[in-house]
Amino acid sequence: MKEVFKFIIDARKAFIQLIDELSIEQLNEIPSGFNNNIIWNFGHIVVTTPVLCYVRTGIWQDASSIAFLSAYAKGTKPTYFVSKEEVEQLKELAILSIETLEADYKAGKLNNIQPFDTATYGAVLNCIEDVIITTAGHDNIHLGYASAQKRIINN
Repeated sequence: MKEVFKFIIDARKAFIQLIDELSIEQLNEIPSGFNNNIIWNFGHIVVTTPVLCYVRTGIWQDASSIAFLSAYAKGTKPTYFVSKEEVEQLKELAILSIETLEADYKAGKLNNIQPFDTATYGAVLNCIEDVIITTAGHDNIHLGYASAQKRIINN
């Protein structure tokens, strides 16, 4: 699993690099053909990981402690202009949340989970390793969307 956590961190660092190459206006722009923007895709991966790994698995009772959840949860769309300050907070949480997840995994805090079905992949996630690997795939789907959006914005 060490390699999986490294892969997730590396992908998030690549996403942060993509974000750092754009202005706040570009991050908030919704390109033609999309219903969200680059910063929404980034915020979405930041909030989805704790939902999948802690809430959907039954480790946490609810999602009330997840910052920015109402803005970036599944089924939401951008509804406001995201500030530079919020972008910086999301970038910090993107790395910190995975470091915390890895520490909790190593400490055995995630050993007893409730299996659940994913809407995106239509698969049953039976163990925390399945959930973490799915998180890596989910992150990269949204990095791909953001990369496509960046190409549209820059043309």
